Amino acid sequence: MLKEIKAFNIRLIDKNMETLVKIVLNALAVMAAAYLLPGIAVENFLFAALAAVVLALVNATLKPLLVILTLPVTIITLGIFYFVINALMVMLAGWIVPGFSVSGFFSALLFSLVFTAIKFLLDRIFGSKENKY
Repeated sequence: MLKEIKAFNIRLIDKNMETLVKIVLNALAVMAAAYLLPGIAVENFLFAALAAVVLALVNATLKPLLVILTLPVTIITLGIFYFVINALMVMLAGWIVPGFSVSGFFSALLFSLVFTAIKFLLDRIFGSKENKY
């Protein structure tokens, strides 16, 4: 019984550490994308981490609903409208997080593309061994 509890605690710690690493990597991607793009501003690393968490929450909750509601438009535009949804999610995160500002739609669109590319690279370099693409 004691071995099972210890094994559970170790797995729980591993999961929490993995989540923390993902937040830090996403915050680094937010900082890098904000540095590269003129229309995006992040005050410091704490606001970048907060923006990463808000983006993750928005993408996990609101984005699936929007994707379903706009599916006909996405099909007609051959998937290009999906980029519009991504930009809207970035603009929403910019509205929610006080130290993360997005100047306009095209800045949000470019941010979503650059952020995704940087996040992909960081996940490939520092991500967990299980999730190698």
